Amino acid sequence: MNVTKGGNNDARQFIPRWSPGRPFTDRAAALRSLRHGRGADLVIVIISGVAGSGKTTVGAMLAGRLSWPFADADDFHPAANVAKMRAGIPLTDEDRKPWLQAIGAWMDEHIARGESGVVGCSALKRSYRDELLGGRPEARLVFLATDREVLTRRLAARVGHFFPEQLLASQLAALEPPGPDEHVIRVVPADTPAATVDAIIALLFPGGPPGRDGDHEAEA
Repeated sequence: MNVTKGGNNDARQFIPRWSPGRPFTDRAAALRSLRHGRGADLVIVIISGVAGSGKTTVGAMLAGRLSWPFADADDFHPAANVAKMRAGIPLTDEDRKPWLQAIGAWMDEHIARGESGVVGCSALKRSYRDELLGGRPEARLVFLATDREVLTRRLAARVGHFFPEQLLASQLAALEPPGPDEHVIRVVPADTPAATVDAIIALLFPGGPPGRDGDHEAEA
């Protein structure tokens, strides 16, 4: 089945919104059919890193610069996960399964509509990154490599966030830095979020950032 750029209603009907317990095999098959004829400029950018790395600030700023929607992965955690983190209890791989599935569903919905987007997500382990990137050639992952001193300082300054400073050690212990075979873009954050965004755009789009319609801006 071919779906043209203007066929957004058909795409939404063909790929229903994900819900807990829903199998993903039909979604994967649907996305493969919808990608036929899709423009090469469709991109879902995942800004990753441990808590305090600046992924939400940088991700939201990147999305604003590109006029793309932004999603914060914190918003995809089920209530039970939030309660555990507030209590200072590290999440397990099992806890993170529905969270990763919900993030993947958000990505799939935008891909199905032909819309680029940005999502901020820790993606600490290779298995998490593989789940988010697997079967989604439109996805690109940027890892913010921030040193521990900066992370500690930022978390100590947070007010009202459910992630307590004492959980940083558990995140760093769980972190599996991206390997050279993962095709992940590693960025050491600059002095300002704006400068970090400039660096990410230059690495993602050597030919210049895409315009609002997804096509790269014409050079002057």
